Amino acid sequence: MLEYHKVDMVYKGSAADVTALAGFELSVEKGESIALIGASGCGKSTALLLATGLLQPTAGKVLVAGAKVQKPRFETALILQDYGLLPWKTVYQNAELGLKIRNFPKKQRGLRADSALTQVGLLDFAKAYPSELSGGMRQRLALARALALDVDLLLMDEPLSSLDALLRETLQDTLLGLWRERRYTQVLVTHSIEEAVFLGQRIVVLGSRPGHTVTSIENLEMGELDYRQSPVFYERCREVRSALTSALRIIQAKDATAHIVSDGSR
Repeated sequence: MLEYHKVDMVYKGSAADVTALAGFELSVEKGESIALIGASGCGKSTALLLATGLLQPTAGKVLVAGAKVQKPRFETALILQDYGLLPWKTVYQNAELGLKIRNFPKKQRGLRADSALTQVGLLDFAKAYPSELSGGMRQRLALARALALDVDLLLMDEPLSSLDALLRETLQDTLLGLWRERRYTQVLVTHSIEEAVFLGQRIVVLGSRPGHTVTSIENLEMGELDYRQSPVFYERCREVRSALTSALRIIQAKDATAHIVSDGSR
């Protein structure tokens, strides 16, 4: 469903160019749920933006459903950390926004928006504005807007990071339930080890400077709400933590070497 083939992404800077990804390779099967985790600046968000078509790679190619991504596609949705809601529009208007941009007929927009709001438990708040919603409700609204589009690829960039622990777990349960029901392909970027293990059938650990895949950890036992209480869950969290620690040590070693070389050159 989603493929990255030897992808490089270089951002042009005024002082120096920044290489976000180098030789990045990843393949995500149709209906699979993947979690991307790694240190800040390792290119996780860049990888998502390339999959949407909002960015184009410097080298290599990104494919969705077998086609090279050259522009945004209707069946791909992106949920951002800051929700991306329009404060001057009601809950209902925000939910139907993607449909309206895509020129869906008014009646169809209404049916889809109502269905999506019902799925996330916000239909009773259809006439409210985002400022009247809690953080968790705003995140559910962002999810409803994506679901209204009947997407086959859902990309999420740290969508729950600003929420408290219990609310975060509740919305993780919601994401899991919707994925199990609709079986779209799902790619989640997160800094939370527990979130990655709960929602990812596969956890892809990225190394930084520039971003590349360090390891891919299978997590096929996920999929049930009580997974957090299982011994396998805790063992998988330890495995992911160990991989992240190893990646961090490599970064620190490179930094130390670069510092020594820099001092020597002086």
